[in-house]
Amino acid sequence: MKTQKRVPLTGTLIALIFGLSASAHADGAPPASPKVAGDFPTQASQLQSQLTQEKAKHRQHGYVAKTGVPQLPQPEAILVDPGGVNTWLRERGIAILLDNTNEMSGMLHRPTSGLGLKQGASNAGQYSLENDIDWERLAGIRGLATHAIIVGRYGIPASRMFGDNLNPSQEIYGSGGNVFVHLVFAYAEESLFSDRLAFAAGRMSFLSDFSANPLYCNFMNNAFCGNPKASSDNTAHASYPDANWAFRVRTRPTKDTILSFGVYLTQTQAIYGNAQMRTGFKFNGATIDGAAMPVEIAWTPNFGRHHQLPGHYKIGMAYDTADHKDNFYDGMNTPAALSGLPVRYDHGAWAAWGLADQMIYHYPGGAPDAGITLLGVTYFNQPETSTRWQQYSIGMLNRGFWKSRPLDAMGLNFTYMRVSPDLYRSQLLYQQQGMKLPNGSLFPQKNAYVFEAMYQIHVFRGITFAPDFQYFFNPGGMKPLKNQAMLGFKSHIELF
Repeated sequence: MKTQKRVPLTGTLIALIFGLSASAHADGAPPASPKVAGDFPTQASQLQSQLTQEKAKHRQHGYVAKTGVPQLPQPEAILVDPGGVNTWLRERGIAILLDNTNEMSGMLHRPTSGLGLKQGASNAGQYSLENDIDWERLAGIRGLATHAIIVGRYGIPASRMFGDNLNPSQEIYGSGGNVFVHLVFAYAEESLFSDRLAFAAGRMSFLSDFSANPLYCNFMNNAFCGNPKASSDNTAHASYPDANWAFRVRTRPTKDTILSFGVYLTQTQAIYGNAQMRTGFKFNGATIDGAAMPVEIAWTPNFGRHHQLPGHYKIGMAYDTADHKDNFYDGMNTPAALSGLPVRYDHGAWAAWGLADQMIYHYPGGAPDAGITLLGVTYFNQPETSTRWQQYSIGMLNRGFWKSRPLDAMGLNFTYMRVSPDLYRSQLLYQQQGMKLPNGSLFPQKNAYVFEAMYQIHVFRGITFAPDFQYFFNPGGMKPLKNQAMLGFKSHIELF
């Protein structure tokens, strides 16, 4: 039985206000380097934000002349210009990027005994190929660009071995369909009025466009990279590497402000399933069940005497029209755990968020991203239909502190994840009756904490290696599970 449910607008407004007061993040353009007015980089190119100095050297080669299209991504790479190929392609408005991200992590302590859990380690990774085309340069079509990414993924996160199901220890896993080639997205974007207005349409990932901060992908835990984990709790918000048919508008009313909104056709029951999304190339609308409509406001100031302290502040909210399983009630408005009836479906769900990063100190004489940057996140989901009700994170990224190694960085991050009280109450009822708990949990879930520390080593042009430490308090939000420490590394290789 389906129940139509009124959207709690009061709760939405409260969540949005809290998100604004707590802090926010900006346009997806990291403070690592100056960007043109509307430079909205893709997710793959965002991961290279830490390599500012080398990027500047590449730009000096003069590959890309000014057009109405924002500058094509040009990260640091092992092969700068093999045989002059990159120069030839970029003169014609074509950028091709090939990279690999690999993440390994292992447990330092034995997990809770008697539950079938085990101590171990695992590896996860992704190779990706990105293609960006400036059609103004290639074919004279003013302001038009296209963007496409395909990936292949492998491995699983080690945190599953000790029972965690909230904050995966390795973010670069899953939803790749277990195929050699998986289409992430493919869309066109038209930039107008010196890039003060941009329209995009095609196969697009909601969370590549909204509630995203590229600085978080310096870290490895999925609570931080590539979005706050609570953002992907609602499957109406398509998460990289999967996408929906979508339309998005971005406008820059002033130099330091950006307004973004969009419509993403949702596939909540199929978005991460092999039947519809395994390769990413199945474009039919058979499983479309609604639309997600996000809106976001960003402020991107530069503080300091010489404007050397960039900040990115973002607040946003979204509402979708899909149907979602209720965490507690059945179709008769009684606890499903007691009645044994199927849970009801609630129509529509909301989310609200705030993200921020702010450089508070710039190392004199260093690159634009050489300094100490603070990071912050607040995220709120509708508790009736979500697992992760609230998320709060605070962190720090420090780059350029070592003069002899200006591209090295260190970072700390801490997150608090609060599970929906409706889900917790339902799990308690199932536990009291000796029944299997929903959500694949071993115990009722309440709240969880994760701490991560990393040191990022710039090994060679286009290669970084980052030893990583993580500590899980209440894994999966389940207090009976032992806390767990993990040690591993994250590597990234940009071939070209």
